[in-house]
Amino acid sequence: MTTQTVVQTGLARAVDTPSLLGDRPLTLVTNFTSVLPDLTRGVDRLLAAGARVSALITPEHGFWGSAQAGESEPEDRYGSSSLPVFDAYLCAGDALDTLIRRAVPAGGALVVDLQDIGTRFFTYTWTLFDLLCSAARLGVPVVVLDRPNPLGDRSHGPGLTASCASFVGRVSVPLQHGLTIGELARLFAEVHVPRLTGRSLDLEVIGLTGWAGADTFDRTELPWVPPSPNMPTLDTAVLYPATCLLEGTLLSEGRGTTRPFEVVGAGWLDQRFAAALRERCLPGIGVRELVFRPTFGKGAGQALRGVQLHLTDRCAFDPVLTGVTLLQVVADLHPDRPLWLQPEKVGRPFIDLLWGSAALREGIDEGAAIESISASSPAPEPYPDAIKLYS
Repeated sequence: MTTQTVVQTGLARAVDTPSLLGDRPLTLVTNFTSVLPDLTRGVDRLLAAGARVSALITPEHGFWGSAQAGESEPEDRYGSSSLPVFDAYLCAGDALDTLIRRAVPAGGALVVDLQDIGTRFFTYTWTLFDLLCSAARLGVPVVVLDRPNPLGDRSHGPGLTASCASFVGRVSVPLQHGLTIGELARLFAEVHVPRLTGRSLDLEVIGLTGWAGADTFDRTELPWVPPSPNMPTLDTAVLYPATCLLEGTLLSEGRGTTRPFEVVGAGWLDQRFAAALRERCLPGIGVRELVFRPTFGKGAGQALRGVQLHLTDRCAFDPVLTGVTLLQVVADLHPDRPLWLQPEKVGRPFIDLLWGSAALREGIDEGAAIESISASSPAPEPYPDAIKLYS
């Protein structure tokens, strides 16, 4: 039986003690994941507590989470408060500086409350990063209200080469990074923001109570609010560092089904795929053959054959081993089939941006073992001890 832990988020602490945020105008960087344990929205509770909230800034998927991947909601006003809502998705550099000048009154601060999912290519991380860089350039203080990392503090996978920097990875952190959003902010403020902007950042993190870094989300008493339309369950989040790699391929990663990132398939796969995966005895997962029909995304409206990955042991599950093995098995079974999604606007194969280098793509094409692929991939930069809050 799972032991439960009472965890208080940074938002809950700020609602209980509004003075933590200071008597100044506040622009919230937030969305639908910002809730209290009773599921009331953070912005409403902060306003009721007397916080001087003046505007909202939202990332990918928008404030309400109605927008699919790669989309956001139009700028609008929020509820009866009529707070302006600014869309920061895919907004960086001078454009983001302009947005912050519009959204943050003189003497105000940015307050960030977003639920990250612990994986480098989840875009909330990089909205945070870009906002921190703009805040440093403009001299705007930032407060991050911390939330648990659903995957705990274990890190897996390679770092990132500068040539593969993008909005699914600005700087080199592991594929599964093992940090809370507050710890990420501290890492960026200490190391990367000064490198990029030449300026320091006024950052404060209102940390968690009752949280140990080795915990995972299921050991808290917090409700799971899907952090995106394609992240319905905690199991999805656990599998995501492995199966999101399939976004860089012609295989379906399950978008357009009720189990995105848990099902994998293509119209040209056959029963050998499930059998070969089972033979690999991947730790922490079971493999079930299935046929599925996505309603949108790759293979929309077509019957695709593949597998569903069933988590049997979250602690034993290895996302890098699983993700690489999926690709190796497909390449072994179908050596004459194109595997990789070809670059369009980005100029590089998308799999390189997701992995952080060309090492995975080149290794799969050459039939290399996972040990060889890992050895040729960039190592992530070590974390400074000072950024850790819960070790």
